[in-house]
Amino acid sequence: MLAVNSFVSEVVVQSPGRINFIGEHLDYNGGHVLPAAMNQKITLKFRKNNSHMCHVTSILLKNDFKIDLNNLVKTDTQWHNFILGVLFHINVLKPNILKGFDCIIESDLALGAGLSSSAALECGLAKGINELFKIGLTDTELIELSRDTEHTFIGAKCGIMDQFAVIKGKKNHLLFLNCETLAYDLIEVDFKPYIIVLLNSNVSHNLANSAYNRRRDECSIALTIIKKKYPNYKFLSKVPLEILNEFEHVLSDEIYHRALYVIEENKRSINAVAHLKNFDFINFGNCLYQSHYGLQQHYEVSCEELDFLVELTKGLDYVLGSRMMGGGFGGCTINIVHSTHVDQFIEDTKGAYRKTYNKELSAIITTIDDGACIV
Repeated sequence: MLAVNSFVSEVVVQSPGRINFIGEHLDYNGGHVLPAAMNQKITLKFRKNNSHMCHVTSILLKNDFKIDLNNLVKTDTQWHNFILGVLFHINVLKPNILKGFDCIIESDLALGAGLSSSAALECGLAKGINELFKIGLTDTELIELSRDTEHTFIGAKCGIMDQFAVIKGKKNHLLFLNCETLAYDLIEVDFKPYIIVLLNSNVSHNLANSAYNRRRDECSIALTIIKKKYPNYKFLSKVPLEILNEFEHVLSDEIYHRALYVIEENKRSINAVAHLKNFDFINFGNCLYQSHYGLQQHYEVSCEELDFLVELTKGLDYVLGSRMMGGGFGGCTINIVHSTHVDQFIEDTKGAYRKTYNKELSAIITTIDDGACIV
């Protein structure tokens, strides 16, 4: 492994995780999402090594590996593929520009918690290499090559939200992103006296090997059938509810409910931003609860533990809203909790979770921070 204490960096990048308030599973359906960068980050330190080899060390995973730039192919070790995929796609955009480098990766960002540690790693790596070798890639290219890494080297057919938030995030602002056009507005927010509390169920999920890809395929089936009669709709999120209902008895019950969730969630996202702009945090919080219900009942990507955590918050007057966050099947809930009750909320929830599931819950208090940056 590379020696951390004696490592002299030429470039250092801090790359954040991502939180998302509403608009889950809408990025690949062309809808509106409301993510932000968070203050938990991955730090990547780079130096050139004047060879054709790359040496990458992860402190958190206590693992490292070497890469031959002339042989960028997938391996059986998943985290290696995030690195290999980024290098491969940079090489596609800018052939023969990459040279050997050493990289040390440190992190205070939880893995497998639905905080998009994968996008943080991909984007941070791409941004650091871009700076180290003065490649000149744009933010859009960094975002897209990181997403393409997920598709080709990881096998997760994700949309673009996570990578967009990691690169474009701004302190104390949410990104109201139209995933069809990639146009976005920065929404300044101050939830005080409320605080963002993430509750990590510690139920691990692997989006590439889960129902995530199947949900995308189900949405594609719904849109394909609708387009036979209404060919002008490019994305499922833009289909009006009354048109979907014309196909209620044509689509299978399962696929109808997937489409119903997408259409309703897109409307919720737009409404949630309107509530934020009017400082109506009560109705904003209600949108979060409605979103969770849709993810649970119609999109079916929640799990028993996440449902339990959200249900615990209902009736607590010091919690504005709660829902599962991320791709689903495990990970975190996002909760907006009054600052005077945060400690009590975490303690009570941990106790109830331990009693019910005989497992520990992790709490993460976070703030909205800047996207990936050179430090």
